[in-house]
Amino acid sequence: MSPSPHAQWPELPLAAWRDTCATLHLWTQIVGKIRLTRSPWLNHSWHVTLYVTARGLSTSPIADGLRSFEIEFDFIDHVLRITTSEGSTRQFALAGHSVASFYKRIVAELADQGIAVAIDEMPNELPDPIRFSQDTQHASYDAGAVRRFFQILVNADRVFKQFRTGFLGKASPVHFFWGSFDLAVTRFSGRSAPRHPGGVPHLSDAVACEAYSHEVSSAGFWPGSDAIDYPAFYSYAYPEPPGFRATKVRPDAAFFSEALGEFILPYDAVRTASDPDRALLDFLHSTYEAAAVAAKWDRAALECTPGRPGVVREI
Repeated sequence: MSPSPHAQWPELPLAAWRDTCATLHLWTQIVGKIRLTRSPWLNHSWHVTLYVTARGLSTSPIADGLRSFEIEFDFIDHVLRITTSEGSTRQFALAGHSVASFYKRIVAELADQGIAVAIDEMPNELPDPIRFSQDTQHASYDAGAVRRFFQILVNADRVFKQFRTGFLGKASPVHFFWGSFDLAVTRFSGRSAPRHPGGVPHLSDAVACEAYSHEVSSAGFWPGSDAIDYPAFYSYAYPEPPGFRATKVRPDAAFFSEALGEFILPYDAVRTASDPDRALLDFLHSTYEAAAVAAKWDRAALECTPGRPGVVREI
């Protein structure tokens, strides 16, 4: 007997794991920056992201000369695991670490395998950042909350990937940005965009400008922030076309946040829906349509029927 949809979409109010969320966010920044320092630049910073796996979040293989290594957060066994293409494996428990001790441990584990790393120790996109090696304030790890967070990522990853199949144009992978701590998927119209103004806290303007060099409709999930103090799905267009924010989108619980400049769908509205997958897909499709219609995308050339397993797309 399969579990109910509500059991698969667990409750996770931000207030219940705020400290752990903040700690985990900083740990992912450390791991992400290791990938950043070893990866050639890919459009829109796609080379820095993490990916949802069957056990957590992973860098995917990172080149190290003629070999490769991979770093994975295992949110089932609650360990950080480092593997290499030569067959070696190192791991350590996530619980019991501050940001400073986590940073020291991962650098040491990599060094023991002959992998030297040097990263910018200042966190990105966060107010009042503390250098990783000096941050003993963030040291919380609630394994149960992290496991529920991971289940939400698995669900969002699955639905986002289904949504992605209905687009023929340029589209990003479904990937996890450690700066903003969100899982995202982005569609591109194919047209260039006005230069982004920058101004993202503790993020190079050059990075922001490159990330938004082309017109996009982007959607994602994040566990909450100061602006939206609860987990939510979001969708935005850059540049924002006239009439976009006034569009009626689905489901009824979705709304446009003037503070964020994005459409928001509270996670709890999805979690408690009779069909959570359908509720989320409705949000993704209707907010994309709002952007594509308002910005006059060439929808006939860019869209296709959503994919089905084992069925070749008709031409």
